[in-house]
Amino acid sequence: MKNILVLCTGNSCRSQMAHGYLNHFLDNRAVKVYSAGIETHGLNPGALAIMKEDGLNIDHHTSNHVDEYAEVDFDYIITVCDHANENCPYIPSKNAKRLHHNFYDPSKLEGTDEEKHAAFLKARNEIKDYFKNFVEEYRLI
Repeated sequence: MKNILVLCTGNSCRSQMAHGYLNHFLDNRAVKVYSAGIETHGLNPGALAIMKEDGLNIDHHTSNHVDEYAEVDFDYIITVCDHANENCPYIPSKNAKRLHHNFYDPSKLEGTDEEKHAAFLKARNEIKDYFKNFVEEYRLI
């Protein structure tokens, strides 16, 4: 079984969406997906809502700290924001393929409801495309 870690600052938005799409694209194959943060901020309501619009329910996810997975040997560690990439503690998975992509953070936008929705939609679609390509490129399906 392969283990994938998606890492962000607060494990509330981008990493949660990525986790949801990885589970969706992998469809219960022999891969375990984890998401974590270098902090924990709880689940972002905007992320939950935008994922539901695409038919994915991530309400059951939890916001976890990367230290909770210290004993897991990861095959892939994917950081989804520059802050986590630059500030992540050492993760002792010697053979892990480490990837990084800084996704736009919709949770930081202040604006109208329509502007916020557009920001979450933009981030969600970027994350969806990236992780669909990741699963195909690394032949996980």
